Amino acid sequence: MLASGGKPRELYADISTLDVSNTMDQNKQDEEYGYDLFPERKARKPKHITIRDNLFTSRNKCQVMLTFAMEISPYAKLLLNAMKNSGCKVYKDRHFSCEDCDGTVSGGFDAATSQIVLCQNNIHQQAHMNRVVTHELIHAFDHCRAHVDWFNNFRHLACSEIRAANLSGDCSFTNEVSRFNFGLKEHHQQCVRDRAVRSILAVRKVSQEEAQKIVDEVFDSCFKDHAPFGRIPHGNKDAKFAYREYVNRDRYYANL
Repeated sequence: MLASGGKPRELYADISTLDVSNTMDQNKQDEEYGYDLFPERKARKPKHITIRDNLFTSRNKCQVMLTFAMEISPYAKLLLNAMKNSGCKVYKDRHFSCEDCDGTVSGGFDAATSQIVLCQNNIHQQAHMNRVVTHELIHAFDHCRAHVDWFNNFRHLACSEIRAANLSGDCSFTNEVSRFNFGLKEHHQQCVRDRAVRSILAVRKVSQEEAQKIVDEVFDSCFKDHAPFGRIPHGNKDAKFAYREYVNRDRYYANL
């Protein structure tokens, strides 16, 4: 996850207007808050996208897979509906950006611009795209519904990372088997803890022990927060059921 907050900084300020000390401070902030993993976020001018970029590169493939995810994935469809109903309608061209990233990440949520970054150089399969879109939409949903202090409050960051790992399918049985991670008793919970810790370490300059302590402090309450799914969707079947239940909820309550 790419998290930011506090006073939103101008991502595309002309570098020629910055003095050396400001540039050094900016580089330090980039490193401390994860922007160094997303080099196109560090650009001081918007990157010009040509017709060739849109038609013949990985950017086009990324955009096509994003469209499929938004229209077909029950996880993404539920989250998009929930954000719309919360007053935060998501627009594909405004709120998603396909970019080249560091090789260690697949996506991120930039709270300063309210954009989800999709790492076009690291996402090659539709199933992977579906998970990344879902994961980052959970962060966007949290950003919409709550006063999340991404920049200063590590507990807020940890809580959203726990929720994203828990609800996005990141820790599904199929994905864990593909990673050769096996376990029976509370394996899902341990996977969620591990992935939340890894996400924090990726975007914050803290130790492994500090990240684990932060996750432990908020784990129980955040793990139990299943909004907007109402349950932990362990697979597409669960997610489809949750989606149908969500879109029909008004009809259900009207008949009570």
